[in-house]
Amino acid sequence: MEQNQHNNNSGFYSMNHLYEFNKLMSNNNILLIYEGDFSQDVAKSVLQMTERKLVTENIEELTKRKIYNVMIETLQNICKHNVTYSDSRPVFMISFTGEHYNIISGNPLNTEKVEAIKSKLDHINSLDEEGLKQLFKETRLKSTISDVGGAGLGFIDMAKRSGNKIHYMFENIDENFSYFTVMVQVSNKA
Repeated sequence: MEQNQHNNNSGFYSMNHLYEFNKLMSNNNILLIYEGDFSQDVAKSVLQMTERKLVTENIEELTKRKIYNVMIETLQNICKHNVTYSDSRPVFMISFTGEHYNIISGNPLNTEKVEAIKSKLDHINSLDEEGLKQLFKETRLKSTISDVGGAGLGFIDMAKRSGNKIHYMFENIDENFSYFTVMVQVSNKA
């Protein structure tokens, strides 16, 4: 491998590892990854980039719609529940395993919200397709805003549209903050 290096140490670390990062993304079939500040404008841009990428991938229309809808809910969750934490920023990623498209996000949040979110996700994951439809209908009719910051329709919708359980994890950052990671799998077959 030929290396053409300019002997300037500023930024060399990131330049040196960019090729390795590119190989890692390629080897793990990562279609898109974004790390940084999230706003409605950033979410809109990520959705547009992904939509263009999905069009070039020759994916069935129903699968594209499912991915897109799960993405919308995922990005809204990041925008809604993210807190500013100096050492930890939100991440959004889509990867492909051959059987599933994995929509993955992570963001810091206040630890006090963990139990409410965990309880909601565990309840959603315990339901079958019919139970999810019923919960969605009941929640929409009640349309009560929970202490988590929403009525909870987003998570229910993700589980309904994907037809899969929502995988999640909380990691303690410190006594006040946790890092919340969510993965929703959308089947490659409609």
